[in-house]
Amino acid sequence: MITVRDIEQVLFDWAPRELAAQWDNVGLLVGEPESEAKKVLIALDITEDVVAEAISVGADVIVAHHPVMNCAWHPVQHVRSDDAQGRMLIGMIRNNISAICMHTNLDAADGGVNDALAEKLGLTDLEMLNEEKIGRIGTLKSQLPLVEFTHFVVESLGCNGLRYVDSGKPVHRVAVGGGACSGYIAQAIAAGCDTFVTSDLKYNDFLDTKEINLVDAGHFPTENVVCPVLADFLRRKFPELTVVQSTTHDREVIQYCI
Repeated sequence: MITVRDIEQVLFDWAPRELAAQWDNVGLLVGEPESEAKKVLIALDITEDVVAEAISVGADVIVAHHPVMNCAWHPVQHVRSDDAQGRMLIGMIRNNISAICMHTNLDAADGGVNDALAEKLGLTDLEMLNEEKIGRIGTLKSQLPLVEFTHFVVESLGCNGLRYVDSGKPVHRVAVGGGACSGYIAQAIAAGCDTFVTSDLKYNDFLDTKEINLVDAGHFPTENVVCPVLADFLRRKFPELTVVQSTTHDREVIQYCI
């Protein structure tokens, strides 16, 4: 019998809790550790639609990247049915669905979010962007003009669109940071990168940065690349476990008008 605790443990073996940021909330956040797990649903986020999907497909466990109870985004002070987060938690508990979330520890882990992002963008000779192991640096097989590279990013990540600023440099040595990594712009510059692909950049990031091309490809596209990696990992570890990826939360919700 595979238990929820077994799944949590193999995920922590891959992405140790110690790699998570101090403020983060990772691991088994909802559910009974010793309950049996037969089917896992993988999603970047746990939303009301994802919980409904888990109930519909008969999943015992949702494995997600973003914590369902993220203390930095939405402090949990009550669990009520007239609140979106409360409805999710009540729905999971009533239907015996556990939630395991691997966040900044999976960002930093070997083979995690940032390695998956770098691989998706065709980068080779990867190295760490910083001591926190958040972000990677790699090189493209051949140098590209920035506009051509932005189209490649949209196609590779399935973005609905992106924002960028051109420093006048062609793209060859690229830093990536899945999710919100604007704090690492200076490190990407110091490492000699000509381009930084990340998300959630602020106006002043674009305004003030002259030394490097900035590409904001969106939070969902730069991190959802890890979901198929998570699914393959669990299938290898537990061949008898049914693992499926969400079909209700499989694209970014942000739309662009041009």
